[in-house]
Amino acid sequence: MSGHSKWATTKHKKAVIDAKRGKLFAKLIKNIEVAARMGGVDIEGNPTLYDAIQKAKKQSVPNKNIDSAVKRGGGLEAGGADYETIMYEGYGPNGVAVLIECLTDNRNRAASDVRVAMTRNGGSMADPGSVSYLFNRKGVVIVPKGELSEDDVLEVVLDAGAEEVSDLGESFEVLSEATDLVAVRTALQEAGIDYDSAEANFVPTMQVELDEEGAKKIFKLIDALEDSDDVQNVFANFDVSDEVMEKVDA
Repeated sequence: MSGHSKWATTKHKKAVIDAKRGKLFAKLIKNIEVAARMGGVDIEGNPTLYDAIQKAKKQSVPNKNIDSAVKRGGGLEAGGADYETIMYEGYGPNGVAVLIECLTDNRNRAASDVRVAMTRNGGSMADPGSVSYLFNRKGVVIVPKGELSEDDVLEVVLDAGAEEVSDLGESFEVLSEATDLVAVRTALQEAGIDYDSAEANFVPTMQVELDEEGAKKIFKLIDALEDSDDVQNVFANFDVSDEVMEKVDA
């Protein structure tokens, strides 16, 4: 889930619950398989595959599962599915704009899952293009804080094309144009700075401030959407203050 990044970081910790973890593993594996099919199995020449593998490793996906996914994607091992990416658009409670990115081998099932999750949780589907204009495709790198300051990170990534560094509490978020993602990630690696994930995501251009009630509703909707095996990512343009977040967590 991307939208309110602090929520994403909190959720990151909660993802350790086994049932969720199984789903997360499956989605990370699917990402690897698709990246290998689209750009080939050579990790050096396929940065999308490199980033998909790094993300899976950070989440402790076993190496043998990662290797199999690369081979399936590259056609070196049987069993690869023909996944396609489909974007659905809609509105959640409080008029929050929602972009739902699916990676599926069954378009009808994906559409049905998304529609059911939306209508049961106070959301509604929207026509293509009616929501997506509220988002820009950006490179997003999440860097755990450790001993680092915001200036330390900024100094390393600025020349590589980073636009801004935001403090998310326990980590920093580095935003860049999607085309500069690899350069930013490489700059961090060369400086010996560890990162949690590097990927191109949809970042909202404006955000809807939510109160506790609104936050609970949107989190419930996002959980329902992410429960579908076909849903790979959910992007939404809401913001929740730290005070509200603490109430929700309590």
